[in-house]
Amino acid sequence: MSKIPANLKYSKEHEWVKLEGDTATIGITDFAQSQLGDIVYLELPEVGADLNKDEAFGVVESIKSVSDLYAPIAGKVLETNNELTDSPENINTDSYGSWMIKIKVSSPEELSKLLSSNDYSALCN
Repeated sequence: MSKIPANLKYSKEHEWVKLEGDTATIGITDFAQSQLGDIVYLELPEVGADLNKDEAFGVVESIKSVSDLYAPIAGKVLETNNELTDSPENINTDSYGSWMIKIKVSSPEELSKLLSSNDYSALCN
């Protein structure tokens, strides 16, 4: 099992969240990328899009499968990682350094429903 950073929160759908003020940075976990295999394509939402918790916000495609990405919390998209859409394979080498979107959090209370690193580790084992 790979290292799961303690400073992040996690969803059961294998997204990670890093909160800074009212901005949440979101990506997929190392467990998710290892299950997907070699990632070849990434589709992200437009800046300004409103996301609802648990709603699909994008697509990640690997040589093995296509998977939806789900918003772990609600918010408005402030930024997308265009570098990652150009080089989606970076997710395989550094999933926690390869953020996908940054959102302005609209419901901070939703963060308390996300998993801690220990809870997420238990989910993956």
